Amino acid sequence: MKSQSSQKPMDEREKLRRFRELDDAFAEALRSLDNPNKAAEIPTGPPVRSIDSLEEEEQRRKEEDFERRLQGLIQEYAQTPESVRELVATLQSMGRIA
Repeated sequence: MKSQSSQKPMDEREKLRRFRELDDAFAEALRSLDNPNKAAEIPTGPPVRSIDSLEEEEQRRKEEDFERRLQGLIQEYAQTPESVRELVATLQSMGRIA
């Protein structure tokens, strides 16, 4: 037994409506090509980040990690921030750290 299609054939008004929608979309695309100053609304992926911004982000992450570890050590050894600053200044004056 042949199965019958459940879709009704499109009437002329529906065909005309769809044609007008397609025609309008095509006309809009042509207008956007004629006006290059208008920003195209083309969906794109996430913005591409430069190597510099990636390096800056990595540096910032390293500094945050260092700060977190330093704070942990300060608490673990019950040191004051002033004593740590003095230690860092001493090490810098000896050329041990930059």
